[in-house]
Amino acid sequence: MCLGIPGRIVEITDPANCLAKVDVSGVQRTISIRLLEDDLPAPGDWVLVHVGFAMAKIDETEALLTLAAIKKLGDAYTTEMQAFDSSAIV
Repeated sequence: MCLGIPGRIVEITDPANCLAKVDVSGVQRTISIRLLEDDLPAPGDWVLVHVGFAMAKIDETEALLTLAAIKKLGDAYTTEMQAFDSSAIV
């Protein structure tokens, strides 16, 4: 199962290459925000992250509800967090 996980943008680390640092449940990684080039997120914004890419901007309520629902999935949440942990863009 592949899930998108909500993460909060910490900083835009490389604007020219559309890279940002995101925090997902305490794990920080550099991700690509290029897919959101028409509506780039800013620090503090929430995004839906999948395999190192921000797929969509979401609001905080949706982010927190989604995180709570994903955590209830047990093994699927653990697997997705492991995938996120290994998907850093350097």
